Formats: sequence, C-alpha cells, structure tokens
Amino acid sequence: MFSKHPITLAALLLCAMTAGSAAVAQDAKPAAPAPAAAAPSQGFTPPGQSKNPEIDSIAVVVNDDVITRRELAERVAVIMQRMKAQNVQLPDAAALQRQILERMIVERAQLQMAKEMGVRVDDTMLDRAIARIAEQQKMSVQQLRDQIEKDGTSFAAFREEIREEIMTTRLREHEVDAKIQISEAEVDSFLAAQEAAAAEQHELNISQILVRIPENASPDVIAQRQARAEDVMRQLRTGGDFAKVAATYSDAADALQGGAVGWRASDRIPPVFAEALDKLQPGQVTPIIKSVTGFHILKLVDKRSLAQAQAEAAVEQTHARHILLKVTPSTSADDAKRKLAEMKAKLDNKSASFEELARIYSNDESGKKGGDLGWLYPGDTLPEFEKAMNELKPGEVSGPVETAFGYHLIQVVERKSEDMSKEKKRNEARMALRERKMVEAAEDFQREVRDRAYVEYRSEELRADATK
Repeated sequence: MFSKHPITLAALLLCAMTAGSAAVAQDAKPAAPAPAAAAPSQGFTPPGQSKNPEIDSIAVVVNDDVITRRELAERVAVIMQRMKAQNVQLPDAAALQRQILERMIVERAQLQMAKEMGVRVDDTMLDRAIARIAEQQKMSVQQLRDQIEKDGTSFAAFREEIREEIMTTRLREHEVDAKIQISEAEVDSFLAAQEAAAAEQHELNISQILVRIPENASPDVIAQRQARAEDVMRQLRTGGDFAKVAATYSDAADALQGGAVGWRASDRIPPVFAEALDKLQPGQVTPIIKSVTGFHILKLVDKRSLAQAQAEAAVEQTHARHILLKVTPSTSADDAKRKLAEMKAKLDNKSASFEELARIYSNDESGKKGGDLGWLYPGDTLPEFEKAMNELKPGEVSGPVETAFGYHLIQVVERKSEDMSKEKKRNEARMALRERKMVEAAEDFQREVRDRAYVEYRSEELRADATK
C-alpha cells in the first residue's frame, strides 16, 4: 500500500511483531456507504455566509464507499510535497492525479475487503504499534507526534493511516502469505542451484515500470497495454527520465517513488527478471518483459558484491528459557510486571527454580518443559526478546521484558558456536523462495482486488483519465 506519510512506512516492519494481534470480529458487517455530499441550497443565504461556499463532491464510487474530490486533492498535495522533498521530478498534473486516484481506489477496495472479513485493529493495539514506530525512529511518541504535525499531517489522521496499514497487512497475510506453499523439491532445487552458482553473489538496486494487464483481458486490451509499454520504452530510449516516466505511466505500487524497488539479493528476484538484469550494467534498462501481471521494464540502478558466508559458517546459538505472562482482562501490564519482578527476586535469592516457576505460571506451551525454548539462532525470536537475551550471560535472568506476546523473564542457560546445520540452510532456502513467491502473489492479489471492485467515475474528466 502506498503510504501518505514517509514515517508510516515503518509500520510495514510491524508485521512480525504484531502477528495474530488484530482482533477478528465474527459478526463483522461491511462498512456503511459514506453519504454523498449535500447539494448546494438554491434558497435563502443567511447574512455573513459566503454566496459561493466550497462544496465537496464525489469523485469515484468504490463498491459501497466513495472517494471525494477533497480527499483526492488533499492526497495529491501531500504526494507532491513529498516528491519535491525527495527530488523526484514531477509528472504533469493529470498523470499524477491519475496515479494517485488509482492507488486510492485499490486502498479502499482492500480496506473494504478487510472489514468484510472482520479484521479489526483496536486502540490498544494501535497505541502499541505507534510506540514501536516511534522507537524505530529513535523518538518518543510525543516527538513523533510533533514531527508528523510539523510535516502538515494531523496526528489523528496519522493514527488512522497506521490502523488501515495494519488492516491491509492482515488481509494480505490471510489472502496471500498464508496460502504460499514451498515443497521440499523446490528447496532441494534451490540449494542445488546455489551450490552450482558462481561463488560471488550480488545485490541489485532496481527500479521498475509496470504496465498492468487487467484480469481476463481480451486480446485487444492486451495489445493496447503492450503498445503503451512500447511507447514507454521509446521515451526511455530517447532520453526520458526513468523516475518521471515511472511516476507517469507505471501501474505498480511504487510508481510515485519513481518506480524505486530498492536493493534485492539476486536470488530473491523472480528468475525471468534476474536473468534480464544480469546482462545489464548500472544505468541500463531491460527490454520489455511480459508476465501474468503485465509488461515490465526494469532499470539496474546499481550493483554491489555481497560477502558470502563460508559453506560451513559458524553461527552462535543460545539455549534459553523464559516465563511468559500475557496481558489479559484479568491481568494488567502492571500486574504482569509486578509478578515477574517477584519471581526474579525468588530466583535471585535461590528460593525457587526457574523450571518450577515456569511450570506454575508461564502462559506459554514451553511452561510444561520448565520454560525451555531449546537452542535459538539469531532471528528466531522477536527483536525485543533477542536484544534482552543477548545482553545476558549464561545463568543470568533478565528483568521483565515486553514483546507483542506479553511480558517475559528470560534466562540464558548456555551458548555455543557451531557450523550452520543442514536444517538451518533449508529454512533459509524456504524463506528466500517464500519471499520470491510473495512478491508475485501480492501483485496478483492487488490486481484481483482492483479488477473485482465496482468503480464508478463521477465525471467524464476522471473517466477519460483512467483510460489513458
């Protein structure tokens, strides 16, 4: 989803930390249609009031919701301000408005689908998400609020944007991520290809232009979209600025960032793209590449070598235990921290054992095993948990540590460094394959949501712009 404020991009990092936290209401109902703006009165105008008040009106109907002209104008103003701040060359006004309106249509359609599925983000979860965003930005929540308002966005609007981003993330997790399957045969093939590849791997900084093909498009429509892609390619070959052309013509979610995708490891790019990019020097663009999504033109912005780990790389593992107390209606955050502090005091004066307390009090399946989490690799736990665990010496017990799951006491039993296990390599291969598939599946899902949506443009101007 295209974010209206740069800081909200940090919310995309909350996926792992907030997994499972969104409340799902079983009796959820679709959002009620937004009322249309009232028609201007033809009668008496009270003294002191303007004779030509600015009346908002509907720009586009999206299923049972609407996008007003005021909302569109406000979004255009915000995006223009950000593009100028990032030194991205602006396309013409009509093209920019067309791009932004299309993004807003997709956002509305996805939010409606999320609400129909019962995805909810309550204020408590939203407060925690914003607190984590502030932490990632190395700010307090008040400092974050001051920065948001300094940039011209109300903090209330920022909160709702974060709520919507979390909702659409949950929707994608349910409709896309959870359905991706990686077979053992795919893992075997991936590892074999890695071993056969050249020793030196590369990371690529890429930008893209996507001319989307609608779902179930006719041959005539496909030919029209191909002609559009060929026109884009002609502009690039005659010296057109890639970022400006992307902002004008691309149908990808990153269009208004000049098509910037960013750095990607070469083995995590779809093979058809990686093969074309491998033939380029930085600054060059690929020929038009056709996929099920549409016609792609990729630019290799830069390329850099990655220091490859040895085949038998040493990885430090930590054997840890924990006691987890979840925050519930009957146990507040303060109660959980107080109880854990009391347990730590018992452990410090050796009046109880960690295993005994974990079996009695821990709200986690590991409690049955005395809180034993086994051997953990870096990245196996949430960042807050791992940070606290890494600061402990073997035998030490932490104070209460907060994560998305609740509050923990952590004990490090021992540490060791050993060669990366076979299963660890297979897990990394699964992650790489999953990320590769998720890129394509997420684009397909967004296209399907857009194509299934009922969209009615309320002016000939907008309707004509949408067909360009």
